[in-house]
Amino acid sequence: MRHIKRYREIAMAFSRNGLGFIVKELGLDQIFSLPRRLYVRRNQYYSKSLGQRIRSFLEELGPTFIKIGQMASARPDLIPEDIIEELSLLQDEITPFSFDEVKRIVEEELGVPIEEAFDRFEASPVGVASIGQVHEAVLKSGERVAVKVQRPQVDQQIHTDLEILREIAVRAEKRFDWAERHQVTNVVEEFSKAIKDELNYVTEGRNADLMAKQFSDDSTIKIPTIYWDYTSKKVLTMEFIDGIKINHIDQLLERHFDLKWLADRIVNTIFYQVFKDGYFHADPHVGNIFVSEHGLVWIDFGLVGRLSSEMKTHLASLVVAMVNQDSDDMIKTIMKMGVAPDDVDLHELREDIDQFMIKYYDVPVSEMSLGQTITDLFTIAYHHRITIPSDLTLVGKTILTLEGVIEQLDPNFNMIDAAEPFGRKLIREKYNPKRIAKNVFEQIDEYGDILEDMPEVINEIRSLAKKRKVPIEISIPEADRFFSKLDTVSNRLSFSIVLLSFSIIMVGLIIGSALGRQTSLLWNIPAIEIGFMIAMLMVAWLIYSIFRSGRF
Repeated sequence: MRHIKRYREIAMAFSRNGLGFIVKELGLDQIFSLPRRLYVRRNQYYSKSLGQRIRSFLEELGPTFIKIGQMASARPDLIPEDIIEELSLLQDEITPFSFDEVKRIVEEELGVPIEEAFDRFEASPVGVASIGQVHEAVLKSGERVAVKVQRPQVDQQIHTDLEILREIAVRAEKRFDWAERHQVTNVVEEFSKAIKDELNYVTEGRNADLMAKQFSDDSTIKIPTIYWDYTSKKVLTMEFIDGIKINHIDQLLERHFDLKWLADRIVNTIFYQVFKDGYFHADPHVGNIFVSEHGLVWIDFGLVGRLSSEMKTHLASLVVAMVNQDSDDMIKTIMKMGVAPDDVDLHELREDIDQFMIKYYDVPVSEMSLGQTITDLFTIAYHHRITIPSDLTLVGKTILTLEGVIEQLDPNFNMIDAAEPFGRKLIREKYNPKRIAKNVFEQIDEYGDILEDMPEVINEIRSLAKKRKVPIEISIPEADRFFSKLDTVSNRLSFSIVLLSFSIIMVGLIIGSALGRQTSLLWNIPAIEIGFMIAMLMVAWLIYSIFRSGRF
């Protein structure tokens, strides 16, 4: 009820984009009443494709839904390829907010008047996005800076939308098998965490500092310096660097930049981060890469990926297996890098991998898309319910984005050839004697801890044994069903014995009554009737007990 107004806005957006039937199928019509015509499936009346209408729906609802759509474009397990293509085109057409609001937010966050913090602060933004906008400014100390200011109330709007999305995800899991199978609530939680990280500019500033350390010895890579005295959760102040956007090819050629060298440096920068450090810029689109006299300038560190050493090794093995077209290694790697269900059908998985190999058979490596091949393999894994870590799927999306940038600089650039040396180096390191020795010592250390605790464990077991209180748990497959059947047989046997006893008693009483001629006090008592009533009560009680147990 707190968000009823926003629910209605979402329902109306569904309707306006030909998706009103989803409101009905999710049960949102139970929350509020809308005209029935809004729920009707009207796909045939729309000239736009389903993917185009979904993109329009997300753009209409603003920052949260745009971000969710952009992140969902990296999940081929959930979304068909044609819709993913549309989601990759999502743009946030946002008008800038007023300078009065900018001034208010900066002063509230920094705790001083804007005139005291900055010598000059431009009123017009140099960049506008869904979450914030960037203004050029000059500090009192003379440094030229870019100040990113978060949009007013955007955090409240995003938190409200995320609550609603969680509710929708819960409803979807209750109503649709596919939603339960893909654990949509967990997916929404994953997206929510990523969006909340982008809302916190302190996190983005730390990411920038970490990446600056990665390339501290590389003069060709420039990461803007963060000015922490002028940074908070909603205000991020960084070094301002003039440059040419990487997709402005004409300007780059006018300045005599070598496009092939730029392509090589950009790719090697990302591959170094992915395969070497495991900490990478996950949004390398054309708006986040500039060329300046300092070299390649990278900005916007709100979305980053993190890979463990194990993930890096698996990814390297996958790249090498693709280059060698080795389906056995592909299957082994996919099984290692994901969480596979116990009942995974390896025969079907092999058939799907073979079909994948046929798709790329006889295709020159130079014409293959590394991002697409990784995404295709992850799609196969998802089809077999093998859960791939989200940071690994983010690698596929990052490389796909990167390929779009590189194609403009050097259409003949071979991404797989560039990735293979990194992959082979990682695999060699995996079998490096020093690394093996290190792993062995780590395991010995773990076993040492176990051995150190062993005497205490043994004493505890001995103490329990003396008290005859050693807990023993026996697991027998199908035991519950076996004992249930045993109960059923026992109840039926008891029922038969009671019926037989009842019959013998009644026959005996009847025969005795028929043969007895002399009268006695016993025969004056209605024994047959009493015996019959007692036996009937016993039978009724037994039948009730058996049927109440549900095992007859």
